Amino acid sequence: MAPQRYLIIAARNDLVIPSHLMALEPSPLWRPRGLITAHGNLSSEIRRKWIWWSLPEPPKRNLQLTDIIEERPDSAPWHTPAQTERLLAMMSGVNLSKIEAARSQGRRIAGTVYKRTRLDANGLKAQRAEVRFDDVAGCLRTPAGGSSRQIVLLVDGGSVKSRLLSSRETARLMGLPDDYELPENYNEAYHLTGDGVVAPVVRHLSEHIFEPILSGRSGHKRRAA
Repeated sequence: MAPQRYLIIAARNDLVIPSHLMALEPSPLWRPRGLITAHGNLSSEIRRKWIWWSLPEPPKRNLQLTDIIEERPDSAPWHTPAQTERLLAMMSGVNLSKIEAARSQGRRIAGTVYKRTRLDANGLKAQRAEVRFDDVAGCLRTPAGGSSRQIVLLVDGGSVKSRLLSSRETARLMGLPDDYELPENYNEAYHLTGDGVVAPVVRHLSEHIFEPILSGRSGHKRRAA
């Protein structure tokens, strides 16, 4: 999952915006409540210049989390059994029950884990490992500022193994093709993808907003950079 972001799209005042790109009112698909509230707090002058973009719904995803998992990535080798056991020992009963539920399905299931600081029963800070099996990766972040790196937990029948999310897997989460060249250094590759924008999102905006505006300006079809 990429970080949740607002993408504000602005156009120069001298550009003619095709009428089919402008909606009469905000669509619930693209305008969360927070944005509507913020818009209502803008000055009347800015609101007069505001455009609610008319944007079609993007295609549904066609990949599951297990589809992007590498078998033997060079950038993130699988943990030893002892390392995986230490990871499981950091989990609460609720999280361990998620693993047991995944095991009971008798098939290959991929989950993701983040280590977080929580208060224990005595009110003291303790590091915990929290897993999710909802077929959505945790928020992809840059490996800086104390943020823990995301861990892959693969349950296949009775076996459980773990490792860091590989650099290629982070790129796949961001919609980059496998022939996209990543830095050889793991942290540099993770920083590149964790600090980027999702490629299919940019393509969708380019096709339905950027390029139609550029085409109208030049009189012929142009591709956005």
